[in-house]
Parts: sequence; C-alpha cells; structure tokens
Amino acid sequence: MNIELLIKGKGEKIFQPVIAGDIVWETERRGNPSKLTFTILKDSIISFPEGAPVNLRIDGKGVFIGYVFQKSRDKNQQIQVVCYDQLRYFKNKDIYLYTNKTASEVLRMIANDHGFQLGTVEDTGYKIARRLENMNTLFDIVLNALDLTAYNTKKLFVLYDDFGKICLRNIESMKLDLLVESDTLENFDYSSSIDEDTYTKIVLIQGEDNKPYVAPKSASKEMEQWGTLTYMDKVNDDINAQEMANQLLSLKNRKTKTLTLKGAFGDLRVRAGTSINVHLNLGDTIENRMLVCENVTHYFNADFHTMDISMRDGTSYV
Repeated sequence: MNIELLIKGKGEKIFQPVIAGDIVWETERRGNPSKLTFTILKDSIISFPEGAPVNLRIDGKGVFIGYVFQKSRDKNQQIQVVCYDQLRYFKNKDIYLYTNKTASEVLRMIANDHGFQLGTVEDTGYKIARRLENMNTLFDIVLNALDLTAYNTKKLFVLYDDFGKICLRNIESMKLDLLVESDTLENFDYSSSIDEDTYTKIVLIQGEDNKPYVAPKSASKEMEQWGTLTYMDKVNDDINAQEMANQLLSLKNRKTKTLTLKGAFGDLRVRAGTSINVHLNLGDTIENRMLVCENVTHYFNADFHTMDISMRDGTSYV
C-alpha cells in the first residue's frame, strides 16, 4: 500500500513525515467533521504549526484534506497529531433568517457567506417556508433543514467533506456494491436495547399556549411490554406538530439495534452515510440486507488497511 501523508509547514515547505503506527481516519454520518490522527517520529527538520494543512492519499486516491488542530508529545519526542476537515468550522455559530429555501440552498448560502468549498450538492427538493436560526452552529442550521426535509419527504441526505469539498447527497445515491460476511472481518458486536432512543409515547409542544400534540397510537402493546417511555419536545409553529408526532412514534416505538463490524477488509469507498450489504448470523437473527454506515474508522499502515463500522437500520431516517 502506498501511503502519502503531506503536511504544509511555514512558508511553502512541504513535509512527508515518518509515521509510527497506524494512520486513523474516522467519519460520522451526522454532526461532526471527519478526523485524521497519526503519530510522527520527530527529526531535526520537520516543523509545522496548528492550523497547518494536511493531505492524505492512499494508492494515489485522495482521502483527506484538513488542518492540524492538536499536537501532543511524549518523552521520545513522538508527536501525536489530530486533524479535522473543513466541516470543523461548522461548529461556529451564526444567525440566519431565511424564507422559501431548500436545505441544499441553505448550505449554498452558508458556504457562500463563510467561504467553504462545495462539491456535489444534490437538490433536497423540499422548500422550508420560513425559519429563524438564532445563535446556532452551522451544523445545526443545516441539520435542522435536513430534518425538516426528512420529516416531510422521507428522504435522508448526508453532509460530508470529500477531499476538501463539502458534499450533500441523498443517502440512496451512496449505496455500494460491497458485501460483508463473517470471513471478511475479524469480529462483530451486536446489541438490542430500549434504553436509548426508544419511546412509547410522543408529545410535541407548540405555540405560546404550549398546546400538546400526542401521537394517537401511544397506548400500544409496546407500552404494555416496555412501560411508558416519553419523548417530549417543543417545535416551531411552521411545523405540522400532529403529523410529526405520528411519524416520530412510528420511528421510535421499537428496539434500537446496534451492530459494529470490527477489522473488516478496508475499502476507501466506505464512509459514514454509505450503505453496504451485510450477511451475518447474529445469534438471535440472521442479518441479510443493506445497512447504513453510521460511523466508520479506517486504519492504514504499510501492510494492512482495515476498518471498523458501526451500522444502523437504513429504514430509520432521524
């Protein structure tokens, strides 16, 4: 495997450091930039500040463009480096009032105002009539628009950085022709739970009088089995609160299942938001379908490329 990791120092100096151990590239489907971590063997030449641009290519393919955000050292003068892509700056806060815009138009507006580089931005379709975002992070502003799109269209979009360009793509267009089976990974962790993100009663509050909207099917067999697990939130006046409550109940009135694949054969196409085919005997069930990658961690060294993948059910969109 040909690994090319370049760091730009002060001026025009470009360094290709000697790496100790693995280079680790992590992506998350929602609300975080991709992260690159590695350890450098210090010599008398290499020198770079926080904020230095970093570029990673594997076998000639661009994988990561980002910036150094943290450096730490040990007694052997090895430097541990943490980098993020440009979506790290989406943690900055801003104020926006917009009308009649799609989520993709909101992203273009933010990119234009803040100087972000855009790549593929697919049309999200749904027009948001009016929305005020007051001192929210840029992540939250875009994700709120995407949530409204999902609630009204059932379409899920993924925001990510692709080698220096911010993309927004329908999750349906990110499916891969990749099959993972027991002989293509080292191990897996599988669990089912009603402890996180499982609710048997949905209550949404709206308006100045705090009128409650309750999903009509709250009294369900799941409530009898699991007890009353209440989800309560306040929503804007421009939302159909009753319809949203019904949709949330259909999504959250079930067990949450988590599946983490460990030490799978590495594939650079796999990142958070992509979907892959999984065929595994999990003990209480046999999984044989396409699942969404929620979190993906790639490990690179001279000899191996492996990845750990946290999966989710692709039928759930929030």
